Amino acid sequence: MHEIERQRIILGEVADRPVVTVAQLVDLTGASEATIRRDINALHNERKLRKVRGGAEALHPPQTVGIAGRTFAVNETVNVGRKQAIAQAAVELCEDGESIIINGGTTTFQMVHHLARRRMQILTNSFVIAEHLLKNSKNTITLPGGAIYREQNIILSPFENDVTRNFYARRMFMSAQGISPIGVMEGDPLLIQAEQKLINQAEELILLVDSTKFERRSSLILCPLDRVDTIITDNGITDRDAKMIEQAGIRLVVAEANADDDEAESSVA
Repeated sequence: MHEIERQRIILGEVADRPVVTVAQLVDLTGASEATIRRDINALHNERKLRKVRGGAEALHPPQTVGIAGRTFAVNETVNVGRKQAIAQAAVELCEDGESIIINGGTTTFQMVHHLARRRMQILTNSFVIAEHLLKNSKNTITLPGGAIYREQNIILSPFENDVTRNFYARRMFMSAQGISPIGVMEGDPLLIQAEQKLINQAEELILLVDSTKFERRSSLILCPLDRVDTIITDNGITDRDAKMIEQAGIRLVVAEANADDDEAESSVA
């Protein structure tokens, strides 16, 4: 990831949160601690943020706290070819007439192009997924109540009494920040709270994660691996990670991603 892109992510994080730590920025960017500290020093000297012990803060802290993690706009440009292949494989598991849940994310968003000809009942907390399907398909779309988080393009509510608890789904499709033998990882407590509500409404949980997610870690566990029924990833998955999935008793679907697309994306990421 180039310096300009890293620094844009750092500034986006401090704009949404009172304080962001070096460790959080390492998770978001994949850069080393030393690199992140250099970026913080540079932005501090340019008076774009304030360096604090172990991290950085905004010069003018936000009045409301956002969600940790890279924005939808940033994530949308990363590993596009892999995400498209994974999403296509996910939709192939669906049948007309089914009820499904699609959690917000840039990988799950790629499902919309293949759902255009389907006739399904779909609950999603993604504003952009709902908007696209309403305009380009005849699927029935349900949105939960809550606040719209613009940077991630999702709708979240801390309350239990929304439409979610009355929706039954044959399958739920979701992405994640990271995967490990301990479980499925996410980067924000509010996301975890909302996603756990959705998971409880689905018979089958299908995880859509590109192969780089097996290298990422977070301090927050969404659910243990044994709650996942199927993982769809790309052909960049290592033998070690494939074995981990097999040992957990999870069905593994490997989508063939276009190598040329991946090379093109890595040159700008």
